[in-house]
Amino acid sequence: MAPFRRIGRPGLLGTVARPAVIAGTAQTTESATGRSAIGDLLAQLAQLGDLRDRRLLDDAEFAAAKAKLLG
Repeated sequence: MAPFRRIGRPGLLGTVARPAVIAGTAQTTESATGRSAIGDLLAQLAQLGDLRDRRLLDDAEFAAAKAKLLG
């Protein structure tokens, strides 16, 4: 999938990650596999947020899909 640029307010990832990076509290993972898995999860969460922002998912569908990813 090609990368996309968000326009407007930050999505779920931007809202959560930006303050942690600025404050220097963002956690890193030692293994490349762990970074890859975390990157995949964050990409999927960002994609869900984009679908919700484009109104292709309602809030309940978004919450259910997010819970399934994180669960």
